[in-house]
Amino acid sequence: MLDNKFLWGASTAANQMEGGWNEDGKGTSVVDVLAQTETMRKETDGVLDGYYYSSHNAVDFYHHYKEDIRLLGQMGINAFRMSIAWTRIFPTGMEEEPNEAGLAFYDKVFDELRKYGIEPVVTISHYEPPFALAEKGWADRKMIDYYTKYAKTLFLRYKDKVNYWITFNEINCLIVPFGIMTAGGIFSGIFDEKNTEQLRFAALHNQLIASAKTVAIAKSIRSDFKIGCMIASMLNYPLTCNPKDVLLAQQEEQMKNMFCSDVMIRGKYPSYCKRYFKEHGINIDMAEGDEEILKNGTVDFYAFSYYMSNCIGTDKDAEKSKGNLAGGMKNPYLKESEWGWQIDPDGLRIFMNRVYDRYNIPMMIVENGLGAYDKVEDGKIHDKYRIDYLSAHIDAMKEAIEDGVDVMGYLPWSAIDLMALSTGNIDKRYGFIYVDVDNNGDGSMKRIPKDSYYWYKELISKVA
Repeated sequence: MLDNKFLWGASTAANQMEGGWNEDGKGTSVVDVLAQTETMRKETDGVLDGYYYSSHNAVDFYHHYKEDIRLLGQMGINAFRMSIAWTRIFPTGMEEEPNEAGLAFYDKVFDELRKYGIEPVVTISHYEPPFALAEKGWADRKMIDYYTKYAKTLFLRYKDKVNYWITFNEINCLIVPFGIMTAGGIFSGIFDEKNTEQLRFAALHNQLIASAKTVAIAKSIRSDFKIGCMIASMLNYPLTCNPKDVLLAQQEEQMKNMFCSDVMIRGKYPSYCKRYFKEHGINIDMAEGDEEILKNGTVDFYAFSYYMSNCIGTDKDAEKSKGNLAGGMKNPYLKESEWGWQIDPDGLRIFMNRVYDRYNIPMMIVENGLGAYDKVEDGKIHDKYRIDYLSAHIDAMKEAIEDGVDVMGYLPWSAIDLMALSTGNIDKRYGFIYVDVDNNGDGSMKRIPKDSYYWYKELISKVA
């Protein structure tokens, strides 16, 4: 069922783990100006005194990468999903020449991974465009050229070290209100009147064009590069069998789950979006040549995140699930995590079957995990709750494979504890490896493998 080419790995993101935010010529990213508050991070006008920015140090992978990769190698994984910090390569995004020190850092990371037989799976843009480009953000078509120059630089530099690339992390998140962060680099603008669907779809169109152009550039450099999209699965069940609930769930799936991948895999805007755009006053500025660009820049594989499912329906009084930023209604048949995220392994199998039936291209799970408070007891972390979650989802993945789904790999979130995207805190931990640091950045940065680390190591050793 699983051959020796299957990628057993783990995932991370630069802005949540690297630190070293201004070292060796790195510029300021949009995440670097997100300061800690009691709740959601707050965007500041640059890096200001009197605020704490957790991305600046994070878990300090920048100085601990050899130790961290050694631990991952000892765990037995053969794949590591990571992102490259755009501002390490082009500090403002507008430079003519890249920053050599930034390129050299990732050379060292890739060489270290190869030393342990670990395949890098690289996300080119993971929620961290340069702050210098944030005023207009992705709604400005100039971003396409800045991004493709950056991507081409990576392909040329690492053509002998990286085989798998992902153009944008969870690109479909631009459709929901918190997508403003990647649309304009404005995290606090989630609740701003400027955060309109029109703005987000304009930004999304430019990202889709940038992705398609990037695929073409990559193939011109190395025809056997494998380029993927990355979709946040927002699986919704109808709350009831009321046909109106079923129709609402179908429409949500079309626009939130399938729209971006339809464009990136089929190479054109789907027919169902025309009515949605008309009814919501969305105008897509399709420039001359855009349709051909989309047609010629389709991806090779479908990467995705999966954490939970929700219900959706017309009953406005139905109990809501806490969930993530996407939200939804409570499913009475499911248990929840400490954060109210509904735990649904069967949903993973359902989602994979739907997607594979639609596209028939290989799939890669690049985020799946359980955020929880982890306690250190006698120098150990007993996270059976995480093992139970991951084990159930791996079983569901195996069932999907038996169903006929072509799965390339399983790379859960996360390899190591990370700073959360929304709050910047670390107390909601996902990693196989514990890091001794708190929400204020205090701690020894000591790495401690959790029980889940040893469980995953044993699982891989049995199936590899």
